[in-house]
Order: sequence, then structure tokens, then C-alpha cells
Amino acid sequence: MFRVMFHEPRIPPNTGNAIRMVAGTGCELHLVEPLGFDLSEPKLRRAGLDYHDLASVTVHAGLQEAWDALQPERVYAFTAHGEVSYASIEYQPGDVLLFGPEPTGLSDEVLADPHITAQVRIPMLPGRRSLNLSNAAAVVTYEAWRQHGFAGAV
Repeated sequence: MFRVMFHEPRIPPNTGNAIRMVAGTGCELHLVEPLGFDLSEPKLRRAGLDYHDLASVTVHAGLQEAWDALQPERVYAFTAHGEVSYASIEYQPGDVLLFGPEPTGLSDEVLADPHITAQVRIPMLPGRRSLNLSNAAAVVTYEAWRQHGFAGAV
């Protein structure tokens, strides 16, 4: 399935929502430290409800450690500055869907990483800065899963 990666997330409920989303889709969630919270934080647990045991969540000490562990072939970095629409990509299982921290998004240094296949955007109306992190991850994850016939779903 697909691998959702949050680089240095800051807001516990967003990560909790993502835990619930990956549990429901069969995707993996990869969190790159430093995190802006402790994984046992009540707001994170509440947002994830009782899905924590059903989700695949891995914490990596840094971005290089994540690359070493995942050995990704394709990494899509989601940014408001991307030139490719998320809907125009033909996603493949194993793809890494990389999202940046709230409220800054991915840094220029991360966006320049040689592992990045493309910088991708989710269309929005003019004058809007960004979507909520967990909402953006859900939009993209469900599009990728839809392209594969919602494999495994009932």
C-alpha cells in the first residue's frame, strides 16, 4: 500500500487523525522526528480513537533514517508551491506521500532532497495558504487508493 510520511509534525490531533486514516486504508504512517508532541499525548490518542492498534506507525529519528529504512523508489512532496496536481499522478503501491509540519510546510532543504520525485500541490482557491495536514493527507491517500480500486476494502 502507500506510505504517508509526516516530516516533523507539530499538532497532535492531526497525527491522531492520520493514524485513524491509515488504519482505515491499510497504509503506513511514518513520522520523522523531532515531533512536536509525545505519542502518548491525550489529544493524539483521542483523535485516533481506538485505531492505534490497527495502524502501522513508525517513528524515524530523522529524514535520512527514514530513507534508509524505506528505500523509496518514488517520493511525492506535497507543497502549496508544487507545480504538479495530486490528481495527475499515477500512484503506485510503495510510494511515499510526504507532508511537512504545521504551519510551515516542507522546508526548501527537504524539497531539494534527491529522493523527491516531484513537488505536488492540492488545488485551492487563490489567497488560501494551505489545507489542514491530516485533511491533505486524506485527500491524497484516498486518491491513490481509488486509483487501485480501493484494494482490500469492503
